[in-house]
Amino acid sequence: MDESNSIVQPRCFVFGQITHSLDIEPTGETGIFAVRFYPFGFEPFSTVTMSLLANKATPLNEIFGEAGSQLEKEVLSAATKEERIDLSERFFLKLLSEQHTVQRTVALCVDAMLKVNGSLSVKEISNRLDINRRQLERLFSDKIGLSPKQLSKIVRLQSALKLMLNEENTRLTSVAYDTDYYDQAHFNKDFKEFTGLTPKKFFSENLKMSGLFYGEN
Repeated sequence: MDESNSIVQPRCFVFGQITHSLDIEPTGETGIFAVRFYPFGFEPFSTVTMSLLANKATPLNEIFGEAGSQLEKEVLSAATKEERIDLSERFFLKLLSEQHTVQRTVALCVDAMLKVNGSLSVKEISNRLDINRRQLERLFSDKIGLSPKQLSKIVRLQSALKLMLNEENTRLTSVAYDTDYYDQAHFNKDFKEFTGLTPKKFFSENLKMSGLFYGEN
């Protein structure tokens, strides 16, 4: 790791969309409690544009003010996972009642991507939903913090990870074609862009941890 570019993460934070690999190392005893959102799911709660949250940890109080600081104290002092879940649910449900709902167009677009595992092109999506491509790009930047193309690549990679984990004897070449990559080189390029590793190396060393990022619960 290049220590000149390293930072100490805040104890409780929001991490936006991740578009490249990251190295994370503990500095002492650690534990993780995380709330994951659908690609468009965090937008109704945020006070900043989604693109400003990408690839970094933003402290809760920078987004939610004093309410964020209070949530941090309560979550850190909670004795059980169930208490932390309850605290988080009540916090976000309260915010949701005070915020506008996510734009229907974005929700439909993301849903279409998920159903076909990211294999739709941006042009196909914009045509299917009858929306101008540039308008769709702006909506995604504002509501999700990624372009439609970037999100499609992430969804497709998640689909590949599911195959790799659930069918460990599957050849990587088969995984690439089963998830609609043009060829093995295309699969390798996208995979390394987001993980920092080749599929073969990731498969042998890091696969179990990947469930944190694509699990359905």
